[in-house]
Amino acid sequence: MTEATERAEATEEAAPGDPAPDKARGGRWQDVVVHTRRNLVHVRREPVQLADVTIQPLMFTLLFIYVFGSGIPIPGGGSYKDYALAGLLVLNLTTATAGTAVGLSTDLDTGVIDRFRTLPMWPAAVLVGRSVADVMAAGLCVSIVALVGLVIGWRPDASVVSVFAGLGLALLFSYSLSWFSACLGLASKGPESAQSLGLVILFPLGLVSNAMVPTQGMPGWLMTITSWNPVSAVTSACRHLFANPNPSATIDAWPMRHPVAAALGWSVALLVVCAPLASVLYRRRTTE
Repeated sequence: MTEATERAEATEEAAPGDPAPDKARGGRWQDVVVHTRRNLVHVRREPVQLADVTIQPLMFTLLFIYVFGSGIPIPGGGSYKDYALAGLLVLNLTTATAGTAVGLSTDLDTGVIDRFRTLPMWPAAVLVGRSVADVMAAGLCVSIVALVGLVIGWRPDASVVSVFAGLGLALLFSYSLSWFSACLGLASKGPESAQSLGLVILFPLGLVSNAMVPTQGMPGWLMTITSWNPVSAVTSACRHLFANPNPSATIDAWPMRHPVAAALGWSVALLVVCAPLASVLYRRRTTE
């Protein structure tokens, strides 16, 4: 029996809004797999959706390193390519999560979520499936940035294990941030406002950091903000794990002195707060 047939029979047996069937009828994780696949199918049909994790990283890498990089000195010395790679990695992952907000808001606006509610499925599967698909896209972004960096001369001085730990930490932050973006999308009135809200919050979050420029020359109040910015913590952690130039390590701020712990703390905090909040917002939007 096909999955579609099973779902159709389950729909006849269950009224809209009934809880998901037991594991024999599919289970929660099967629902997550179905929704993850749905998002991936959309990407296959509209590859332009991957522009923010494919074309944008390439453009940002070439722009910052070859256009802006020549005029940015690195405190303590070192190559700007080695300094910028971790920043480009985290900056691209941060801005790309805006797509989560737009995607969820679009599904709500077009009535797709209402159709999902007629199925005896785990309601949170919509959110979890979206987050899993997004982290898979983030993995593509990480691969592109790292490969382009290696081609143009980026060289991590750490072990292979340490480098992959840095890449994994960046992916963890991206996954956590996608739940924050999901909250933005569920709190927005439509796709346009979700896109605007995502750009207004996520783009400055990525730029007001140590991702692309050293912060030592900034005014004291601004340097404090950048030091406690989660993007700065994750970027510094990646530089530390890559053994690349990390001038922020000299700043007297706890996140800069302990970047790996700070990056893990920010990621876990975002996940613990935003995942339940997104579930609450989703229930409110689907019961209005």
